Amino acid sequence: MTGREAGIELLETALADCFAGQSRIVLIEAGTGCGKSALVDLVAERAAASGALVLYAVGEPEEQQVPLGVLRQLVNSEQVFALPRPSEGPGAPSRVEAMQAFCAELRELSLDCPVVLCVDDVQYADRESLQYVQYLARHARSAPVLVVVAGAVHAQAQDPAFTTELMRQPHFRRMRLERLTAAEVARVRGLPEESADAAELYGISAGNPLLLRALVEEVAGREGPASAAPSLPSPEPGGPFAQAVATCLRRSGPDGLALARAAALLGEQATAARVTRLTGLGAAAARRGLAALEASGLLEGSADGRSEGVSDRPAPALRFRHPAARAAALEECGPQLRTALHRDAARVLGEDRGPVLAVAGHLLAARAEGGAPDCGPAEVAVLRDAAEELLVRGDAREAARLLELAAQGRDDEHVRRGVLVRLAQVTARFDPAAAERRLGELLEAARAGLLDAEQVQPLAGLLLAQGQVTEAAALLPDAVGEPAASPLDTLVDTPAAVSERLLHSARLTDATVAPLAQAVRSLLCSEHPERAVPWSRNLLEEARRCQAPGWSAVFAALHAEALLRMGDPRGAYAHATAALEALPERGGSFPCGPAAVLIRACTVMGRFTEASRFADRQVPKGVLTGLHGPAFLRARGLYRLAVNQPHAALADFLEAGRIMEDGRVDRPAFLPWRTDAAEALLRLGEGARAEQLALRQLAMADAQRPYVRGVSLRIKALTGDPKRRSAVLGQAVEALHRCGDRVETARAMAELGRALQAEGSAAKGSAMVRSAWNLAKEAEATALCREILPDAPLAAAPARDRAPAETPATAAGPKLSSSEQRVATLAAQGLTNREISAKLYLTVSTVEQHLTRVYRKLQITSRGDLPMGLEPLPAPTRV
Repeated sequence: MTGREAGIELLETALADCFAGQSRIVLIEAGTGCGKSALVDLVAERAAASGALVLYAVGEPEEQQVPLGVLRQLVNSEQVFALPRPSEGPGAPSRVEAMQAFCAELRELSLDCPVVLCVDDVQYADRESLQYVQYLARHARSAPVLVVVAGAVHAQAQDPAFTTELMRQPHFRRMRLERLTAAEVARVRGLPEESADAAELYGISAGNPLLLRALVEEVAGREGPASAAPSLPSPEPGGPFAQAVATCLRRSGPDGLALARAAALLGEQATAARVTRLTGLGAAAARRGLAALEASGLLEGSADGRSEGVSDRPAPALRFRHPAARAAALEECGPQLRTALHRDAARVLGEDRGPVLAVAGHLLAARAEGGAPDCGPAEVAVLRDAAEELLVRGDAREAARLLELAAQGRDDEHVRRGVLVRLAQVTARFDPAAAERRLGELLEAARAGLLDAEQVQPLAGLLLAQGQVTEAAALLPDAVGEPAASPLDTLVDTPAAVSERLLHSARLTDATVAPLAQAVRSLLCSEHPERAVPWSRNLLEEARRCQAPGWSAVFAALHAEALLRMGDPRGAYAHATAALEALPERGGSFPCGPAAVLIRACTVMGRFTEASRFADRQVPKGVLTGLHGPAFLRARGLYRLAVNQPHAALADFLEAGRIMEDGRVDRPAFLPWRTDAAEALLRLGEGARAEQLALRQLAMADAQRPYVRGVSLRIKALTGDPKRRSAVLGQAVEALHRCGDRVETARAMAELGRALQAEGSAAKGSAMVRSAWNLAKEAEATALCREILPDAPLAAAPARDRAPAETPATAAGPKLSSSEQRVATLAAQGLTNREISAKLYLTVSTVEQHLTRVYRKLQITSRGDLPMGLEPLPAPTRV
């Protein structure tokens, strides 16, 4: 027999005793929603069906302070007699006389038939009515009167002595209704005890009959039978189950509701002691309220908090049995109340040294609800610690929100500026434009000397990552050297080996993102720009693993620039596009960097319409600063030059040069604006000015670098003595071969071929032009291909339409070995010795030896003289 069946049997026995002429008192206690009202109704129905007089009343919270409210319900339920008036003036009966009269009336009524008094929710009954019921229980022992009183377990009693007085009577019986067991839930629903649905129904409802009925109703209201799914659907917000939970909470009284709200708000950090402090209730009231919530099945955990404060035992957590119940409890909080609770929860958890993420979450939630949490130094410290913990987990956006709140706290200005620096660093992980906007206030503070060294260093790193080299150098004058030195010197002049050591040893973090980016830029400006390709690719992959779109944009842009420098416009286009797509917004100067690469890549590939979409955008002059602004102006100038707008192109090149000179970052190794301007001047017929610019660039220290030397010599050859043009262009080709830029190499080779043709070496010149065209075609530099040989078809002809070319292996003359032929073929196509070694799996020295033998056999002096008739042999397979 279950506890519920035993209770029904007890009530039936009490009712039978009443009909046998004996008085009985039964007290039914249960958690909210656990069926006590249903039992009272059952007794009333059976008593009435058996011929008893049933007087029925229900206590209501709103009527708790109305004198004799419950008694009036009892008397008026059957209109059997008038309620005696208590003492209200001279001549009126006293309270005792009124209770005597009431008892006498009931005894008289019981002579005709048994009388059954039912009072439900007795915890809300007024004190005066309870005194009448208590008097009746003492003085109607010999009458056939059954008193059934039902109340919520652990509820605060209106009259604490009421239950005690009932218990003293010999004819008193007490029953406790527990929640349904898992087996009872299965039996009630007609399900096998072992079924998953029965277990889930019990798990969600905790055996609370009211919640169970609501849950079944909600499941039945969904489309399709519950059994068709592998598990029951979760209750929805505002659905029958949530409404039933809200009803249970409200019927648990103000204390129970307040405790439930506090436990819901604290979530995983809820303990009995914490919810008690959060509600401000006394210990006894909190124990009763928590016990009531546990009895109804809403909460589980320690209700008495006995293990709180024990050093070697953590306080047991209070938790809702199902998330839907917790959500319903949270819905019972209005916005203002929720804001206040979040603020208090942060205070309580802070006092307990709770998890910083939990404390910070409440402070942030209070702000989100429209409140302004008063963050003192302790709260600011918690917010900063929580932000660092979130960064370890890879959640930079949430960390930034915490730091924003910390920056609004009541702390000294020095701490606040430190928070702002860190906030800018964190923001740069996902939004470089937003990070750039945060730098204005910090720069002003730095110029005023208000930042210490620990704050200046990361600020300078942020500026470097944004390309603001001049501003960064102003913050770190010791890193620049003499006052006249260029802020770009450290970047451009760092040896490649030093940059690669840093790239080898440093992991990508907020502190290293700027040095690593600078190391890649340094490689780009070095004599070995090809080394920047794998490093920028590795850092891009690492940034993506860190889930930092801002960092991904930085290294995708650098990788795109490296690929473009090596003559791979298609790869550069893809990664520059990825860099822009990684940005949540396009404001600030940083997007100018990837946009510049996109414009140049589209221009090289002859996609002028697409290039114009980026080049023709209005860019505020204020953002054309640092390194990205001149790069954008140069890219736009190159596009305008390609579409025959030399005047506009010249203006862009000169403006880029002015910005670089004003910022003391005029280093041709980074941006050779003088030769760009010289080319525009040549288009305009101003050869003398063009020559001056080329000579000035050749006179600079960066002219020793192969790329700068190559582009400078090409312009010098075009503007200088025609008799020396081929010799100077030969030097330009050799220098550009060394730097690995296939597009610029092809351009110089085409000029050399034309110069040779002009000197009378038609065959040699044509071969050189053809080599330049092939190299440009291999690099997908469509625009340059059309410039070199306008009539040459860019699409390869079908194999059957091509006549087999005569090669040195088949033609008369010296015969090349297969290895020499492979090396010579790739060299004729414009590949550098290093690229040939990688492609054929040879050492660079072996490639050089093969080329020396090829030159001797073919009686030529340089790779520019290699004939284009060389057919590539199959490359060896790497074992």
